[in-house]
Amino acid sequence: VQLQASGGGMVQAGGSLRLSCSAAGRTFRAVDMGWFRQAPGKEREIVAIMPWRGDRPYYANSVRGRFTISRDSAKDTVFLQMNSLKPEDTAVYYCAAKTNAAQIYDVLAYDSWGQGTQVTVSS
Repeated sequence: VQLQASGGGMVQAGGSLRLSCSAAGRTFRAVDMGWFRQAPGKEREIVAIMPWRGDRPYYANSVRGRFTISRDSAKDTVFLQMNSLKPEDTAVYYCAAKTNAAQIYDVLAYDSWGQGTQVTVSS
């Protein structure tokens, strides 16, 4: 799966951004999709995951209630709506796909990654 992420930018605290991740090469069927982020000097972390089987999305505690992951299967696109942004949300955001049976929380199990899009939140 080839992934293309877009929608990052610079916003003031309290603002919103919507990230998009489109796929080429195969559909999102039987593919777990996730958004991850990596801030300078920190490890890559899970932001939100959309399991393909229709299970409820998973959110990191730090973003729950502010971010929403959604999927448009017809367009093979996954979105991350980010509201009430905080300076600590500043990071490079990546979308990723997992086609194997590993746990959805296993970052290393995601086998296709987009190029990343920068999100900067100013105070």
